[in-house]
Order: sequence, then structure tokens, then C-alpha cells
Amino acid sequence: MFWHHYFYKEEIRDSTSSPVVNQLEFKSKIETDRSKRFDFLLKQTEIFMHFMSNSAKNPTKSKGKQKKNKQSSSVENQERPEKQIKELFHFEDSPAYIRNGELRDYQIHGLNWMISLYENGINGILADEMGLGKTLQTISMLGYLKHSKNQSGPHIVVTPKSTLQNWMNEFEKWCPSLKVVCLIGDKDERKVLLKKVLLPGVWDVCVTSYEICMREKSVLKKLNWRYMIIDEAHRMKNEKSKLSEILREFKTENRLLITGTPFQNNLHELWALLNFLLPDVFNSSKDFDSWFNTNKCLGDDALVQRLHAVLKPFLLRRLKLEVEKGLKPKNEIKIFVGLSKMQREWYTKILMKNIDIINGAGMMEKMRLLNTLMQLRKCTNHPYLFDGAEPDPPHTTDTHLVDNSGKMIILDKLLPKLQAQGSRVLIFSQMTSMLDILEDYCLWRNYQYCRLDGQTPHEDRNRLIQDYNMDNSPKFIFMLSTRAGGLGINLATADVVIIYDSDWNPQMDLQAMDRAHRIGQKNQVHVFRFITENTIEEKIVERAETKLHLDKLIIQEGLLGSNAGHSLKKDEIVEIMRFGANNISALKESEFTDDDIDALLARTVIKTAEDTLTENSSAILKPQRQVTMVDQEEFAKKEREHNRKSNISRSSETSTITKQTNGRKLNIYTYSFQAVSM
Repeated sequence: MFWHHYFYKEEIRDSTSSPVVNQLEFKSKIETDRSKRFDFLLKQTEIFMHFMSNSAKNPTKSKGKQKKNKQSSSVENQERPEKQIKELFHFEDSPAYIRNGELRDYQIHGLNWMISLYENGINGILADEMGLGKTLQTISMLGYLKHSKNQSGPHIVVTPKSTLQNWMNEFEKWCPSLKVVCLIGDKDERKVLLKKVLLPGVWDVCVTSYEICMREKSVLKKLNWRYMIIDEAHRMKNEKSKLSEILREFKTENRLLITGTPFQNNLHELWALLNFLLPDVFNSSKDFDSWFNTNKCLGDDALVQRLHAVLKPFLLRRLKLEVEKGLKPKNEIKIFVGLSKMQREWYTKILMKNIDIINGAGMMEKMRLLNTLMQLRKCTNHPYLFDGAEPDPPHTTDTHLVDNSGKMIILDKLLPKLQAQGSRVLIFSQMTSMLDILEDYCLWRNYQYCRLDGQTPHEDRNRLIQDYNMDNSPKFIFMLSTRAGGLGINLATADVVIIYDSDWNPQMDLQAMDRAHRIGQKNQVHVFRFITENTIEEKIVERAETKLHLDKLIIQEGLLGSNAGHSLKKDEIVEIMRFGANNISALKESEFTDDDIDALLARTVIKTAEDTLTENSSAILKPQRQVTMVDQEEFAKKEREHNRKSNISRSSETSTITKQTNGRKLNIYTYSFQAVSM
């Protein structure tokens, strides 16, 4: 049995075999000019495409020969002559080993794509948009290996802790013939599991988390894995991270990365993924970054197309709008709210404390800048996030919890309308302390709810999801932290998503939205994004949309955009803070009525998340009384003049804020909203 050979040393391949391009030739290529090195890389992908296209032209219903290859032999496989190209088992219908349902057409195509990669010794990235069943497609591939290739394993699936149970459930539902073991638990539990289950080898697939992989690396690295599958693979974007370094040491025949967000920040991260898959081809980050230097590529359409060809063999990405015709596009409305009186006071205090930075005169330590930015973000959520903002004890939960936050006022008017129309709601926030406030609010308003964040025990996660998703569930609200609750969770029984505060990384918000907007969703999904107007939140959303634009160009359209996804620089942080400072006096008070909420819910033509960056299709909600750009400039001018005359110093105002370093705050100006097309 294959298992008995796990701890034997791998056989060394015949070093006399001469690949088309060996390491010495590759090194010599690196020393040549940039264009020649690019041609070399492109040639490798063209060879892969040649293999795959020939296989696709001659599909067969018979089983292919057993493939013999190791991870390190990926380049060797490229040089096989055409006569040795294997014919592929090509599925036209959902495989018989898939139970309790059938694969959709595009999922069958995804399965055939993975089979093509496997037969030709190529690793790849399954990068379908979130909610298209990447887990099911992957399970179907492992089922193919067992039932069509007689290769039951061992395979390993490495996934975030939050999605472990979902993977186990999906295996049991779709392919119960696969024997799956979940490696999780404390040290003693894992020791028993390794000794009595894992080492005897009576299983096909091991599902475990990133953390357990690192803790049990000494054992897991000894095994010869047929397939390594990494879910939410953007965790591998830093090739120097501990996780990436450890997983690179695993002995694997094939590797598959699964991610709905293959591009998040910059092109170097994309190289890190490709290098993990094909180190023999993508072995130089310096050359890759140079080839993909977007500032030099934008004007060369031919080069742009050739660069896209580099990604094509390794990456499969489909969008919901393209393949899932029965799933309506999600509709997103940006709701711009104002600061309450209390919020505005706190926001101003924070700015006054850091007036030297805003004026460009103070020491701009990055930690201080980031801390100030976080304080301003807390202010735009709720003022009670700051110690001392909430009324003195005894603390009571009543209208002041709503009245002192602009977002809470809107939420309080929106939720009963949604409940009356039969909707169910997901609320996402970056801050668990904000979830504490929302939890108090739900108790006060008698809304039944579930809550999930990074501190939720693993064993409770599945129970909470089941409680919310069960038929006729009384749970109206599911509140989640964006980072912990945005991955691998199916909450398609909800049809409304509220982004209480936006993430710096737009992919995190998209993942959160797609907890509801996914296969199985029967209703139109509406997304309400709360943005505090004329504050740093506007700049955060603006920057996030720039990142999304870059992702759309590179992955979805095969183009390249500017490398705008870098981390925040000091001058960028100051610019964001100045935006809020210059516009603080532009806030106006007006009423926000139930009629406005009714009009909001009646809207049917709104911008979808897929069209986030198309300004012509954008629809937002703005106050009826709006401040023009000229007005804003005038306000800013007066504010600066006032500051100069007052010779503002960091004295009494500063000492007040220094005592309030921990907390929450938000003030609301109630607005009467109308729809405005941008």
C-alpha cells in the first residue's frame, strides 16, 4: 500500500535527463536583456498551453495512464514529445460519484480543467469568484483521482480554521466515498489522532488548518502527498512568511491553490503564488516584477496581451454574472451619513490633538499616524468606543445608544423595515467592540441574533451557522467580524448585507458580501455600505475601489493597471486625515425619516459590486442638502484661517483626549436622503 512508503526517502530522479531549458541555461537567460528573459518565460507557458490544447482536442472516455511526476519535475514534463501527450478523461455530465446533487456546467468545465492540469504535470490556481463552488469542484477532482485513476491519496487540504467544518460537511455531502480525517484539536488530541488515525493511513484526505500545519510540520513533512490543496491561498502571498516556507518543504506531487481573490495588493503577491506552484519557471521575483512593471506596460497593448497569456495556463477564473445566470447580481448602495453632535466633538478633539501632523509640522512616526487613523475610524462608528464617552454608570441601554451614532440611527430605522418585508440580515464590522454595541442594541430591540468573530470557539461556529440557516429559523440578524466571518461560510439564507464599516482591503468586504450572494441564494441580495460623509471613511472607500480596479484589470480582463495596492505611506495617511479635517465644518444637520427608508428599500436600479468602479453606473445616497466643492473649499479655507488666528496648541484639548485612548465614538447628523446618480 502506498502508505507504507511514506517515510522512505524519495528516489532521486535521473539527472541525465535533459530538459528543454535546464538550470544553467535559465541562469544564462537571466543575464540577457529583459525582453529575452520575458520571451523565455512566455515560452514556458506556451509549452504548457500546447500540451493542454492538444489534450483538449482529443478527449476520451477511457481512463488515462497513471501519471508519474513529482513537484520538482514540472519543467521535465514540459519537454515530452507530442506522441507522449496523454489523452484525458473528459466529463460531459456530472460524475456518478458526486451525490446529493449535480455539478453545474461551469463546474464540470472546472473539473476538466483541473484534470488537464493534473495529466500534464502542471499546478494551478482555481480563482473563481466567491460563491461559485470552488470547494465542490475541488472535491470532485479528488473523487476523480480515486474513482477514475485509482489514486485515493493521501491528499492534504490546508484551510483557515473557520472553514474546516465546512470542508468536512462538503466532503460528506458530495463525495462520501472519500475517507476524510480532520486534523484539529489541542496537543494531546492531535497526538492521539496522529498515532491512531493518520499514521495507519486508512484514509484518503486530511483536512487541517494553517496553524496545525505549522505545529505538526515535523510529521506532515515526512509524508508523500499526492495533492496539496490550499484554500484561501492568498495567505501564501508572502513567500517569506513562516506558513509559506513550511508548506514549500512538504513533499507533493501536485499543488492546487484555491482563492476567490488571487490579486489583493500588488503583482509581487501574484508572483509568490505562481512561484509556489511552479518554482522552476517563476523562480525570480525580480525579473517577474520587472516584466510586469505596469508603468512601462500600459502603453504597449501587444505586451499587455502577451503578459495575460502568461497567466492563462495556470489560472481559471469565472465570475458569477458570466456563469450563474440564475443568480441575480448583488445590488450595493452606499449610504452617506453624517456625524452626530457627540461624534463631531470627539472627531474634532482627535484632530486638534494631532494638529501638528495635519499642518505638516509634527514628527510623523508611522505608528502615531496609524493610531490616529484608528481613533478617527472608531469615531465614525460610535463614540462609545472611547472610554468616558458613554454616560456615567449605571449604564443603561436605551435611545442614547442609537442617538449618539449616525450609523446607528440609520440602522435602527432600516432594520424594522427589513424585518417587516421578510428579509434576513448580515452585519459586518471590523471591530469586535462595535459588535459588542450591536449586541446590546439587538437585546434592547428584541432582535434574535447570532454572533461570530475571531474569538468564537471552533466547535461553536458550525452550530451558529446551522442555527441561522435552519428552516424557519427565528434568527433575524447574524453579526460577524469581517475578517473572521468573511471566509468559507455559507449564509445564503440571508438576503441583506450591511457593511457597517469598510475594510482597507476591498476583497475582505467582497468576501463578506458573498456569504449571502452565492449558489443557493433564491432572492436578490442587497448590500448597504455605511460611509460617514466628509470623514476619513470616504478616503478609505476611495482607496479600496482603486485596489478593486487593479484586480479587475489584471485578473478579470487580462490587463495591467498601476501598482496602486501598496501599503499606506506616511504622506497618504496625512492626506486622509487632512480630508476629514478640511471637511469637518461642512457637516449639516437635517432629518432622516421613515419615508426616506421606504424610498431606499424601493430602489431597484442600484450599482452592483461587479460594477463598483464604473462611475457612470454608480448610485449612492446623498443628503438632500449637499455641500458643493466650492463650499467645501471655502469651509477649509476658513478653518485654516481660524486655526492660525487661534494659535491652536496641544494643551487642554490634548490632555482630554490622552485619557480617552481606548473606546468608541460616533456622532450622527441625521440626513434626509435622496438617490443621486454619479
